[in-house]
Amino acid sequence: MIDSDVEDAINTQIRNEYYSSYLYLSMSAYCESKNFSGFASWLRKQSEEELGHALKFFDYLIDRGGRVVLDSIEQPSSEFGAFLEMFEEVLEHEREVTGMINNIYDLAASKNDQATLVMLHWFIEEQVEEEKSAEEVVEQLKLAEDNPAALLILDRELSARTSE
Repeated sequence: MIDSDVEDAINTQIRNEYYSSYLYLSMSAYCESKNFSGFASWLRKQSEEELGHALKFFDYLIDRGGRVVLDSIEQPSSEFGAFLEMFEEVLEHEREVTGMINNIYDLAASKNDQATLVMLHWFIEEQVEEEKSAEEVVEQLKLAEDNPAALLILDRELSARTSE
């Protein structure tokens, strides 16, 4: 049986992962409204990935005999401004998620919950990849600045992202 504090933390993280999915889907819709389907596709795939993360936590909690309690999800913004600002928000959000997962790891360590520590290793490695991916897009957008041709090329490049 999983410790109740760890169970609560994982339930909170399930909500956080669903929010991440919802946020990226909203960003995707925004990009579609601006006719940048490559940016939209990248963000939609990111949304799907976050949904997968929520389900991974969901299944883990059930496997450990815990109870999943789904809480309401905050509505994300629907306006994001320039693509650079939006992807800086993506990067900052991923850094926040990294902190959340690290906090669960610290809690599980304090409870001597070895199984949760092992499960969280996957998420810790995943967050390194998530931050790197977002940071690459931010840096490319900085190089593109306000050059429409560069933005179109980057949009085409981002459309090639495959589901992971």
